[in-house]
Amino acid sequence: MNQFPKLLILIGLVLIIAGLIWQVGGRFISLGKLPGDIVIRRENATFYFPIMTSIIISIVISIVLYLFGRFR
Repeated sequence: MNQFPKLLILIGLVLIIAGLIWQVGGRFISLGKLPGDIVIRRENATFYFPIMTSIIISIVISIVLYLFGRFR
């Protein structure tokens, strides 16, 4: 079997697992409402910029990709 379909299946499984963890873990970890996230509320609008959430997700993805490349 070619390597590309295996990679797509692996990426799909990782996304499914991440989605399940996000759904279940959302009750315990309020990802998206961390200190450092910017929220500006005005009368008619709300602006939300998740700086800290983006940094944490970036670090986690970097570690996972590093480990994936290391053990490949």
